[in-house]
Amino acid sequence: MNVPKEINTYCPKCKTHTVHTVSLYKAGKRRALAAGERAHAREKTGYGGQKYPLQREFAKTTKKQTLRLKCKLCNYMYHKDGIRLRKLQIQ
Repeated sequence: MNVPKEINTYCPKCKTHTVHTVSLYKAGKRRALAAGERAHAREKTGYGGQKYPLQREFAKTTKKQTLRLKCKLCNYMYHKDGIRLRKLQIQ
């Protein structure tokens, strides 16, 4: 699916429709010392096997792509939940 580089949409900060630049959201690197990561590592240590089932095969063939919109006036950035698609192209 082709998505334009700039779209005119509602900005919650400006409270009006403005031009936004569109980019694709990419999750950052997970922090190994975060509380959840430490708890997860603690669950996995020792005897007793996994605490949850390991996902052997994926049920879905596509991922939900999240768009990152940035207002050109106030530089406010927010995410727009995308739809499932095989390929997303920003033009």
